[in-house]
Amino acid sequence: MPKQDKNRIVSAKESPEEVAFEKSLRPKKLNEYIGQNKVKDNLNIFMAAAKKRQEPIEHVLLHGCPGLGKTTLAHIIANEMGTNIKVTSGPAIERTGDLAAILTNLSNGDILFIDEIHRLNKIIEEVLYPAMEDFALDIVIGKGPSARTLRLDLPKFTLIGATTRVSLISAPLRDRFGATFRLDFYNDEDIEKIIERNAQILKTDIESMASELIAKRARKTPRVANRLLKRVRDYAQVKGDGIINSAIAQQALNLMDIDQLGLDEVDRKILQVIIEKFSGGPVGLNTLAAAINEEMETLEDIYEPFLMQLGFLNRTPRGRTATKIAYEHLGLKPRIENQNNLL
Repeated sequence: MPKQDKNRIVSAKESPEEVAFEKSLRPKKLNEYIGQNKVKDNLNIFMAAAKKRQEPIEHVLLHGCPGLGKTTLAHIIANEMGTNIKVTSGPAIERTGDLAAILTNLSNGDILFIDEIHRLNKIIEEVLYPAMEDFALDIVIGKGPSARTLRLDLPKFTLIGATTRVSLISAPLRDRFGATFRLDFYNDEDIEKIIERNAQILKTDIESMASELIAKRARKTPRVANRLLKRVRDYAQVKGDGIINSAIAQQALNLMDIDQLGLDEVDRKILQVIIEKFSGGPVGLNTLAAAINEEMETLEDIYEPFLMQLGFLNRTPRGRTATKIAYEHLGLKPRIENQNNLL
């Protein structure tokens, strides 16, 4: 994770120290999972049909921005199907032998969850094709003219892939998934329910007005909501009586420098650079990334989606532009020559 994103309270990326905390709050069943109703309805039918046939479910691809619940859904599917889940990630599978070791240790009906599947090596992908399609593993023995291929039968397993960049997954791999589900940003009402549910798990009293304040700053993302809840809970225990009311929540959020829409210093810096340095845009992604000292991939995957969701940023063929409401939110006025370009 880039340094700039690593310490952001509103980052949707999961940090290593948060793994145990996230796991403790993770719902176990689909009826406990809040939000993403269309995905849940389709998954219910998908799994019920597989159970009736007494077969593993087809391979599933989950895509969407970080922190929206892809990993949680993969574990829920395993729980609902009553099977084991093996968790790995695209960058962790470096050699074909790594994948072969994982696949040959699966049992019938098991789920293999590969996070960041778009980062799989292309050679690894080619080994995965027959495994997904024919439940077979082709191993090349020897080199040169004497090399031969040995085919090993694999148990019938389900691959669940998760990605933030579905466009980077090759067409042959994408076509081998039986179902593809996109996870969207949550609405504030669902984020409130998640906050109240998780406050109960954490044995923390929270007033409805406080959960509403936190939800509005959670960037429509459960992982961010959980992180804010944890920070506000700590503040309530130190500065109050442990109960999260609206006053305590407001003080804690102000201390974290998160505004009423969930924007932090980095978000505001991106918009200010576009507006003040590049006259509101358009500015190319590469130039913008260099101007804020950030990687292009991080800017495109982590920062931009939420700013676009708010309507503060536009992607155009010529580059990124700040919108009229972005100027208004920052209290800035567009230059006269740029006013006609604003939406």
